[in-house]
Amino acid sequence: MTENPNPPIDLRSDTVTRPTQAMRQAMAAAEVGDDVYGEDPTIRKLEWRAAEIFGKESAIFVPSGVMGNTIAIKLHTQHGEEIVCEAHAHVLDWELSMSAWFSGVFARPVEAPDGVLRWQNIRPAVRTASPHNARTSLICVENTHNMAGGIVTPLAVAEEIYGEAQARGLKVHLDGARVFHAATFLRQPVAAIARYADTVMFCLSKGLGAPVGSLLVGSAEDITRAHAYRKRLGGGMRQAGVLAAAGLIALEQMSLRLQEDHSDAQAFADAITEIPGIRITHEVQTNIVIFDVTQTAFSSSTISSRLRAMGVLLNGIDEQRMRAVTHFDVSREQCLAAAAALRRAVSATDSQPAPQLGFTQL
Repeated sequence: MTENPNPPIDLRSDTVTRPTQAMRQAMAAAEVGDDVYGEDPTIRKLEWRAAEIFGKESAIFVPSGVMGNTIAIKLHTQHGEEIVCEAHAHVLDWELSMSAWFSGVFARPVEAPDGVLRWQNIRPAVRTASPHNARTSLICVENTHNMAGGIVTPLAVAEEIYGEAQARGLKVHLDGARVFHAATFLRQPVAAIARYADTVMFCLSKGLGAPVGSLLVGSAEDITRAHAYRKRLGGGMRQAGVLAAAGLIALEQMSLRLQEDHSDAQAFADAITEIPGIRITHEVQTNIVIFDVTQTAFSSSTISSRLRAMGVLLNGIDEQRMRAVTHFDVSREQCLAAAAALRRAVSATDSQPAPQLGFTQL
């Protein structure tokens, strides 16, 4: 089976990236062993390097970010306690209620209008144990914040949250699925962000381009316990060094090129700003652009269908909003072509079929 010679412009997510040729070569040559026995040298190398880069004692390789977040919440909570997170956080809206299902905790959402969770938002939601309410044990911060357009938490804000949490005996977990994007925006090493969290989950398979995998970093004690939770969730892997080999390239090389994706996202945002009926909802800081289509003549699902006919894949979040995510497999020229297609899609009428860009429909 050969690859499509005219693939669509895919801005649905940075999860759609395909492994680079260097990754494929590394995967083919990877030294492997049984990871459940702790004998896969490539996974050990990836975990060691991740811990070093993040300034933590230890790390564990997991199949997905959801699993990493689920394990972290379990590590820091007891059944029946509460966690605090932003009202549109990934752990709340997009992880099948795993905090309740696996950890038995209640997620108390806190609204942060710009997506940046601050201590002033968190403080009123923190509860101490009493005859009438459960204790808050964990604060979950998402950086960058997916549903807030990839917004970045400033270091001073993260420092305040962590300091206040420590003073109250609370733990902080960072859902850092795209934390390297945050580090790129802040022009800081990821360790400068990770220092303000007890555990950090980050994805190799989004902007970093690896085919599979995430890591959870934290203290040696926490990561030792994490191995048992990973096993319970079905995440015990065998000769998974073939995946870790791609992850090492993602960690060491692909993390250095993310400014290109940020610039492409800004170019896309600039191009769609003048389209009648389109309103960008959040400041574009990293690789995500969220825009409102309420003032066009179409719902997001209709626009998505029209774009697909033009060879552009771009999904709605709901019927009012859409999200574009730039990544390694989409060029600046393709981002601008997608913006031009969006202009045509929202101006076309039912009697005027959407023009074709010459890409194969999916």
